[in-house]
Amino acid sequence: MESQSNGMQPIVGKLSIISMRGCEEITSKIDWYLKQFRKEYEDCETYVTHITCPRFGTGEGKCVISETIRGHDVYVICDMFNHGVTYKMYDHENHMSPDDHFQDLKRIIAAASGKARRITVVMPMLYEGRQHRRTARESLDCALALQELVRMGVSNIITFDAHDARVQNAIPLNGFDDVQTTYQMIKALTRAVPDISFDKEDTIVISPDEGGMQRCMYYSSVLEIDLGMFYKRRNYSVIVDGKNPIEAHEYLGRDVAGKDVIIVDDMISSGESVLEIAKKLKAQGAKRIFIFTAFGLFCNGLKKFDEAYKNGEINRVFTTNLVYRMPGLFERAWYCEVDMSKYISLLIDTLNHDETISNLLVPVTRIKNLLKKIGQR
Repeated sequence: MESQSNGMQPIVGKLSIISMRGCEEITSKIDWYLKQFRKEYEDCETYVTHITCPRFGTGEGKCVISETIRGHDVYVICDMFNHGVTYKMYDHENHMSPDDHFQDLKRIIAAASGKARRITVVMPMLYEGRQHRRTARESLDCALALQELVRMGVSNIITFDAHDARVQNAIPLNGFDDVQTTYQMIKALTRAVPDISFDKEDTIVISPDEGGMQRCMYYSSVLEIDLGMFYKRRNYSVIVDGKNPIEAHEYLGRDVAGKDVIIVDDMISSGESVLEIAKKLKAQGAKRIFIFTAFGLFCNGLKKFDEAYKNGEINRVFTTNLVYRMPGLFERAWYCEVDMSKYISLLIDTLNHDETISNLLVPVTRIKNLLKKIGQR
């Protein structure tokens, strides 16, 4: 056993944080917070364990862990969708795909296997999370990936705003924590828009589709405001880019005229759906439109969001620093970043002491206290 903090269980093993390529910035912040949390009882220069994942000329790779992790409680911070990381293959510069990152993750686990006391993977956006269920004769990639990780020795997986958390049924005997970003989003909104009113006559929460209703119901309940939703009318007779194209978005809910609208989704991919919804809501008389999404991927670039902001169809887009943010995003007037590094540090610190994280996973009390603090309740 290692040192013990006041009022907490002893630390289960020396803490090691491993950053995969592209996660250096958020890992540095997590490391800083952990040192602040533990400075009264543990003097540690850094909790980061350095690794390298070099590539051969053919594109093949390996992982080398530079320091000892024997008996350590290891947390691997990864971003499966960081296309800003590159490697050379046959003298060509390649951007890393989610598959490339997943292979590197397995290399790290393999290098640590048999030495670490336990391994936890912090994977904010779940690898293949959108391929979580079978609708035709097709692969179940997310379930297979989770099973592969636990077979390799991973004891727990921490993810954020999972597209469908029921995918954890693929590994029922292993740890899987789906963490919500609700509190951090609301807090960021109150800071960026001080005049926001959480009154049902002033603000409404909108789900962009039926799949996101549970996420939006939580916002609606804790903020005590009304809820509406759009449903996607698809053409099931054809398949385009592996999916049935959307023909229209239909709205169900109370009148939005004169109200601020909060659209909540787990991710922005191309952004076409959420921007079309914002345009429809604006046409119905919505006052201001704020978009909450844990993962701002912006796969088709930022131009359409710039146009929507210029046309007054959106006011702010709140996304986290859990995934790669493309160059130029920080310069946009409509962009607001939600920093999740302190929250991840709290989760790691608590788990390293074998304490429950239930209070961290259910932020109702913190949200209520925040609303009271700003005079909304």
